[in-house]
Amino acid sequence: MLVAMHRVRVEIRGRVQGVGFRAFVVRRSRALGLTGWVRNREDGSVEVEAEGSRALLEKLVEDLRVGPVSARVESVNPSWSEGEARHRVFEGW
Repeated sequence: MLVAMHRVRVEIRGRVQGVGFRAFVVRRSRALGLTGWVRNREDGSVEVEAEGSRALLEKLVEDLRVGPVSARVESVNPSWSEGEARHRVFEGW
């Protein structure tokens, strides 16, 4: 029997590239035991897809609203879903 996995995809806008944001997301996600990925987008935003428990994903989204010290987060737009697990580790590109 497959267990549905909680998943969130998040778009973060603001000064979020060139400020260590992806490394911050990788560290926080791994510390929370989440799997997924983070990447820069061509439009200057950062995109995150993470899987795990709903409570831990909500904690990650709250952390994304703050970001690392050098970032200036203007918006965080999460999109929630459930489904079969897609990821085994958390990666940053």
